[in-house]
Amino acid sequence: MKKDFVFLACAATLIAGCGSQQEAPVNAPPPQVGVHTVQTRALPLNITLPGRTSAFMVAEVRPQVGGLLQKRLFTEGAEVKAGTPLYQIDPATFHAAHNSAKAALVRAEANLLAAAPKAARYKELLQIEGVSRQDYDDAVAAEAQARADVESAKAALATARINLDYTRVEAPISGRISRSSVTPGALLTAGQELALATVQQLDPIYVDVTQSGEELLRLKKLVASGALKQEGGQARVVVKLADGSTYPHEGKLQFSGSSVDPGTGNVMLRAIVPNPKHDLLPGMFVRAVVENGVDENAIAVPQQGVTRNAKGEATALVLNPNGIVEQRVLVTTGTLGDQWLVKSGLAAGERLIVEGLQKVQPGQAAVFAPAKTSVALKPAPAAQ
Repeated sequence: MKKDFVFLACAATLIAGCGSQQEAPVNAPPPQVGVHTVQTRALPLNITLPGRTSAFMVAEVRPQVGGLLQKRLFTEGAEVKAGTPLYQIDPATFHAAHNSAKAALVRAEANLLAAAPKAARYKELLQIEGVSRQDYDDAVAAEAQARADVESAKAALATARINLDYTRVEAPISGRISRSSVTPGALLTAGQELALATVQQLDPIYVDVTQSGEELLRLKKLVASGALKQEGGQARVVVKLADGSTYPHEGKLQFSGSSVDPGTGNVMLRAIVPNPKHDLLPGMFVRAVVENGVDENAIAVPQQGVTRNAKGEATALVLNPNGIVEQRVLVTTGTLGDQWLVKSGLAAGERLIVEGLQKVQPGQAAVFAPAKTSVALKPAPAAQ
């Protein structure tokens, strides 16, 4: 009996000791979190738009007179200058027409040489009544007819000269010429539907892109309110190639459409880009990064400090000046590298929690320390 009493006493003692060890401390220290101090800075706001390249100038070569094609005078795919001979049409019939027009002009000038002095003599004779008024009038009319014949012959000679020159088909513009659609021996007609070749000027080159009408309206409102500043002159455009690389030559935005496509709701934009080495060819798919302006008070925060709630809204935890955690709903406008661009929900000087988010809840006290990961805002060429 005595042994059972001793055993029970020892057990009670052990249980009491274990209970004292499991008791939690009454005043636990607040958790420590890493924060990033929100700052504002001037940031260029760019937008990336898909588009395609198109030639700066395009000219389809067609004959202006008909005839048998004698020669092709260029190398397909070569660079040609404006005025360079491309084709030679058989000029024999046009030489003959030119010579005939020249002879007609000589004949008309000879008739004028006889009619003009006759009209002058009849004028003197009319004063002494040496000829009748009718004879004088006939002489004056003959002189006028001879002068008209001379002018008509000159015009016919000029037309014959032009047609003869058209037998030598020249490049209308400078650029790269395509393959020829005809070969020597082909019978050509003036203004035919089939183009003989096409010349395209590739330096500079156009980049045609589209932007939604809603986005264009939003940017105009930002500029009007002063939130977005645009410098004078043309906006800069950086071209991204299909393989992801950046085209080395920077372009300028030259044209912005004045109407919205009712089918797509987009506005056409056209940029002009230098293309000295002809790396860009018409029809290539590219992405154009268009500079819209500069936001003088942009806020960019690390992405690890922004989460999404059940509604899909961007949220963040902020440590207020009293050391209490607050939850904010943010409005973001895009990304800049590994950072979110925040339109509203945060202000400069506030402390955004970026580390230790799992340790705290809204309304809970916490202490802060600078974030261990680097979240410094580095200069960036574009915010999208």
